[in-house]
Amino acid sequence: MNLGYARVSTEDQNPDLQLAALKQAGCTRLFTDKATGAHVKRPELTKCLKALAKDDTLVVWKLDRLGRSLRDLIGLLDDLKARGVAFRSLTEAIDTATPTGRAMWQMVGILAELERSLIQERTKAGRLAAVARGVKMGRKPKLSPQQIAHAHKLIEQGEHHDIVAQSLNVSRRTLYRALQG
Repeated sequence: MNLGYARVSTEDQNPDLQLAALKQAGCTRLFTDKATGAHVKRPELTKCLKALAKDDTLVVWKLDRLGRSLRDLIGLLDDLKARGVAFRSLTEAIDTATPTGRAMWQMVGILAELERSLIQERTKAGRLAAVARGVKMGRKPKLSPQQIAHAHKLIEQGEHHDIVAQSLNVSRRTLYRALQG
């Protein structure tokens, strides 16, 4: 059985073009969400995925209607494959029920892995370049050097650590770490 899933990003948009294409592709049940791709809750997609059984096919008009990111899409399609469910994208002409479609999907996965590796390399190189320029990585210190010096002075004068931390609007643990550093 072919199940179709359509998504439009806003309430203003109309899913009719997608729905007509899905009907023409032989979908017997249609599920439609009106939510952005970044929106976590897509109740109709959840219903659609639950309704899919072994030897069914999930049909979408376009890949970007299904996944928020390439990583999410690959994870979803790997899950479908494990359940024995085929996938078909009408616009990109991907059909995992055919050898060519499966090969095409593997190529998409390989390209996604390459993209992740390149992003990691660029991020690492950027981090190293920033450190070489003197940029300090990580969270900004909660206390300035002047505040730490003031805290040292107050504690030397006999002020309790809890009161000093409270006066600086930090936890006692943050104060201790600053005093040790």
